[in-house]
Amino acid sequence: MIDCHCHLEQKDYEQDKEYIIEQCKQELKAIVTCSAHPKDIGLSVDISKSHEGFIFLALGIHPTYIKEITDDEIDEGIREIEEHSKDIVAIGEAGLDYYWVKEQEWQEKQKILFKKLVQLAKKLNKPLIIHSRNASEDTISILEQEGMKGKKVLMHLFMDRKNLAKVIENGWLVSIGPSINKSKDIKKIAKDMPLKNILLETDSPWFQQENQKYGTPLNVKIPCEKIAEIKHITIREVEKQTDLNAISFFDLKIR
Repeated sequence: MIDCHCHLEQKDYEQDKEYIIEQCKQELKAIVTCSAHPKDIGLSVDISKSHEGFIFLALGIHPTYIKEITDDEIDEGIREIEEHSKDIVAIGEAGLDYYWVKEQEWQEKQKILFKKLVQLAKKLNKPLIIHSRNASEDTISILEQEGMKGKKVLMHLFMDRKNLAKVIENGWLVSIGPSINKSKDIKKIAKDMPLKNILLETDSPWFQQENQKYGTPLNVKIPCEKIAEIKHITIREVEKQTDLNAISFFDLKIR
């Protein structure tokens, strides 16, 4: 299995990161770690370079940070991402979040940041990992306006059933995480989404399970098993196809 979305740069992993990574190497094929704040770029690059061929890197700026990052810091972060273009397999997270950011003024600033990151992905010819929470219509609209129909777009932890048809029509992928066990909407998305358009993820260290201090990429087994159950196929079939999907989407050079 491949965990296509986690955050190994988070402080939760500070003490035992290498131990966790070695555990993951025993059971997983690859990990894509996503750095979502400019201050974490350096650490994230170091983590991926230390485990080249197993850990792959996406760099972006999460929309919920919009209130704490200045315009200059955004521009500097984008420059730094561009400098590391050879070290990354995707741009992301990028997108909109109206759950945590409710003020229209800040939502508009999120849109500006989002468009900059979409344009960066196009410039660098990299896939785009999308964060969209309570903001699907605007997110999809901006992606379409920016010419991303039929392009490599991954809707990370997508939960909006009513807009799933649009995602499928635009040829985009969704990634499904451990929250599938608790969400009827995600179960329905897993049922309706063709397997060739699904990736597995954990968003760890979040979504920790019972008796876990925090989530790890090994939790990718949870969505894999549940998708197999929903689609009435084997775990091996889900594992094999989602691996192929991730390798193709990110152009992973696994060792």
